[in-house]
Amino acid sequence: MEVTSGSLGNAIPEAMGENRGNIKRCLEKYIEMGRRVMKPNQLMDELEIVINDVTQRRLVMEGDLGKILCFTQEAVVIPPNVVFTVRENPGNWQYVKVNSSNLSVEALTSTQYLKLKELIFDENWAKDENVLEVDFGALDFTLPRLSLSSSIGNGLRFVSLKLGDRVNDKPQSLVDYLLSLEHQGEKLMINETLNTAKKLEMSLILADVFLSELPKDTPFQAFELRFKEWGFEKGWGENARRVKETMRILSEILQAPDSVNIDRFFARIPRIFNVVIFSVRGYFGQTDVFGLPDTGGQVVYILDQVKALEKELLHRINSQGLNFKPQILVVTRLIPDTKCNQEFEPIIGTKHSNILRIPFVTENGIVRRWVSRFDIYPYLERFTKDATTKILDILEGKPDLIIGNYTDGNLVASLMANKLGITQATIAHALEKTKYEDSDLKWKEFDLKYHFSSQFTADLISMNSADFIIASTYQEIAGNKEKAGQYESHTSFTLPGLYRVVSGINVFDPRFNIVAPGADESMYFPFTSQDGNFIKFYPYIDELLYSQNENDEHIGYLVDKKKPIIFSMARFDVVKNLTGLTEWYAKNKRLRDLVNLVIVGGFFDPSKSKDREETSEIKKMHSLIEKYQLKGQFRWITAKTVQTRNGDFYRCIADTRGAFVQPAHYEAFGLTVIEAMSCGLVTFATKHGGPAEIIVDGVSGFHIDPSNDEESSNKIADFFEKCKMDPNYWNMFSTEGLQRINECYTWKIYANKVINMGNTYSYWRYLNKDQKLAKQRYIQSFYNLQYRNLVKTIPMLSDIPQPPPPPPKPLIKPSPSKGKRTQSRLSFKMFGA
Repeated sequence: MEVTSGSLGNAIPEAMGENRGNIKRCLEKYIEMGRRVMKPNQLMDELEIVINDVTQRRLVMEGDLGKILCFTQEAVVIPPNVVFTVRENPGNWQYVKVNSSNLSVEALTSTQYLKLKELIFDENWAKDENVLEVDFGALDFTLPRLSLSSSIGNGLRFVSLKLGDRVNDKPQSLVDYLLSLEHQGEKLMINETLNTAKKLEMSLILADVFLSELPKDTPFQAFELRFKEWGFEKGWGENARRVKETMRILSEILQAPDSVNIDRFFARIPRIFNVVIFSVRGYFGQTDVFGLPDTGGQVVYILDQVKALEKELLHRINSQGLNFKPQILVVTRLIPDTKCNQEFEPIIGTKHSNILRIPFVTENGIVRRWVSRFDIYPYLERFTKDATTKILDILEGKPDLIIGNYTDGNLVASLMANKLGITQATIAHALEKTKYEDSDLKWKEFDLKYHFSSQFTADLISMNSADFIIASTYQEIAGNKEKAGQYESHTSFTLPGLYRVVSGINVFDPRFNIVAPGADESMYFPFTSQDGNFIKFYPYIDELLYSQNENDEHIGYLVDKKKPIIFSMARFDVVKNLTGLTEWYAKNKRLRDLVNLVIVGGFFDPSKSKDREETSEIKKMHSLIEKYQLKGQFRWITAKTVQTRNGDFYRCIADTRGAFVQPAHYEAFGLTVIEAMSCGLVTFATKHGGPAEIIVDGVSGFHIDPSNDEESSNKIADFFEKCKMDPNYWNMFSTEGLQRINECYTWKIYANKVINMGNTYSYWRYLNKDQKLAKQRYIQSFYNLQYRNLVKTIPMLSDIPQPPPPPPKPLIKPSPSKGKRTQSRLSFKMFGA
C-alpha cells in the first residue's frame, strides 16, 4: 500500500532518526515475547518500561514516533519486524512494517498485513497462496467515493451531486426512469408520448403556460385529461400550484442539473408506496416483550419508525394528488405458544401498517422454541422463501422498498431484494464483530457458542448488497479519532483458516447515511408537562419505587425517599453492563450517600432465562446485592413491569431530581438516552458509540467511560454534590438536554430522510444496474459457496415432529385495491440455491 506524502506513515522513516537508540530499544522490547498482536495500551506500557527516564520519554512522544503510536490501532509483531496499523483519521488506514534490527521501513498493502497477522494464529494457512480472499472493493472501482472523513455518512448529498452530472451527460436516463414509474398498474408522471428528453422539455414549457392561467388551488382532476393528451400522468401534485412547482423543478434539471433541484425533485416523485421491514430475531410484539432475550430497543425503534413512515407516506401521496393507500409490513418470526403467535397483527397507532409473522420451519415442522440470535442462521433461507410468498400475496405485488434490521433481518432483506430486484436498505443497529475483542482472529474459539463465522459472512453479504445503509450515528460507521467504527472494522480483517477479507466495506461509500431516530412524542415528553394519565399512574410508579415489599416484580427497597434516584434500563447482557453500574455504585460510598439506585431489566430467576449471557448476568446481580448489602439503597424492577409506562417512569425519576445512566461498554445508538432526555431527565451515558454524539459532554449531559469504574462513579457523585449546593445546576442540564433533542432527534426528520433516500437511491440503482448485477453475481457465489456451508455446522433445534396442522384460516389482509398486480405468484429461488 502506498503511503501518501505528508501522512504519518510517511513520517516513520524520519522518526527512526530521532532518538535512534531509544526507538531501537523500544522495538526490541516489542519483539521480546515473540509473535503477538499488541493493542495501543500495551505499546505505551512497554515503551514506558524501556524508556523510564521521563525527559527521554517525553522527547520520543513529542516526536514523529510518538504521534505514530498515538494513531496506531494495533501492532503485529513477527520478529524481527513490527507492523504498525496507523489510522490518522477515520477511514484512512496505513500498514507500516519496521525492522527492529536496522530500522528499515516498508509500506504494506492490506493483503500483506493480514498475511503477517495470520502467521500468529494459523501459519500453514497464512502461507497458502490459494486461500479465499474476499475483495468487494474490486467490484466498486468505477463508482465514485467521498474523500473527506468529515463527509462520511452524508451519502445522499454526494449522490445528488453525481446524479446532476449524470443527468447533464445523459438526460434520457432520467426520462426512461420516469417512464418506469407506476403503481397498481397505473402509469405515473409521464407516458410513452414523452419518450425523449426533448419532447419532455417542450411539453413542460407548454404545461407551465397552461398552469399559469389557472387558479393555484385548481385540483389536478380538473385538467387531468388535458395533461394526459400531452403525455402527463398523475403524480405531479394535488393542485395547479403543486404541479407547476414540480414541473418547474424538472425543467430546471433538464436545462442545468444541480444537486439542490435533484434533491427537491426526488423528494416529490411518487416512487414508494409499500414498504417491508424485516426484524427476525427475538420476540417482536407490541406488549410484554421488552427485556426478553434479543428483544430490546429495536422493537421500540421499528414501531416508532413505522408510525413516522406511514404518516410521511400519507402526506406525500396526498401532496402528489394520488389516492393510493400505503402499506407497511413488519415481518418477523412467529413463535408458537407466546405473545408472538398471531400471524397478522395491526400496528397500534397506524391505519395501514401490520406485523406479519412467519414461523421457522424445518423438516420436522414448525420450530416452537425460541432461537438465540447466535443460532438463527440455518432457518433464514427457508424463512425468506415463506415470507416472500406471503408478502407478494398481501401486497398483491412487489414492495417498493425493503428495510432490514440487525444481521439476520438484513440478510433476509438482501436475499429477497436480490431475487425481486427491489431497492434495499439495511440498518445494523449493532454489529457483533466490534463487541467481542479479536472475535475475527479467534473466531474458532468463539464459533461453537456464537457462530461468528456465519454472522460475519452474513454481515458482509448484506452490507454489500444494500442500495443504501442507514446508521444512527457517525461513530457507528467510522468511530472517532481513537477508535474505528463498527462498519469500519469490516474494511479488512481475517478469519484465519476460513477466508481473508482484503476489502469488506469502504466507509467512504456514498451508500452510508446518518439518520438519527427520535422518541415517541406521545409517550416521551418533559416531566414539567401536565398530563392526566401521568398523574393517574404516579401512585402506581411510586409504589413500584418505594414499596418495602419484595415480590416477583421488584426486589430490594429504598429507605430514604428524599434522595435522588439514578436508574438504568436495558437487557441483561455483558455489553449493556447493568451489573457493572451496580458494582460502581456499590463500591462508591460517596455516591451511595447521595443517591439511590434503581435497575430496570430482565427478571429474577436465572433458571427461567433461555439466554446464556442473561443467566450469567442475573446471577451476578444477585451476588452483588448480597456482597455489598445494597438493600435499603437499591431497587431492581423487572423489565416487564414498567414496559408500557416507560415515559411516566422517566418523568418520576426526573421528579426526584435524579438521572438516567447508560453504562454500556458499547452502544450503537442509544434510544433510551433519547427517551430520557426527551423527558427532561439528566443523562450520563457511555462515551463508546452513539450516545457520545447525542450528548454534548458537560452541556446537555455527561459522557462516562465504562472501562473506568472509579472515574465514572465519581463523575456522577460530583454532579449530585454540585446539585446539593446549587439547585439550579440540575435544571440547567435538564433544559439543555431537551433543547438538544428538539433540534436534532425527531421521527419527522427521520421519516422524511428515509423516503427521500428510497426515491433517490432507486434511481442511482437504475443508473448503475450493470455494476449492481456484477456485484450481485459475486455475492451469490460467496453466499452459495461459503455462507450455506457454514450454517450447516450450526445445530438446529430438534423439535418433535408435529401432526399436520388444521387448514389455515384465511389471512385477513388490508382491503384490496384496484389494479391487482400479476407478480404475486412470482417463483422464488435463493441466490441460485
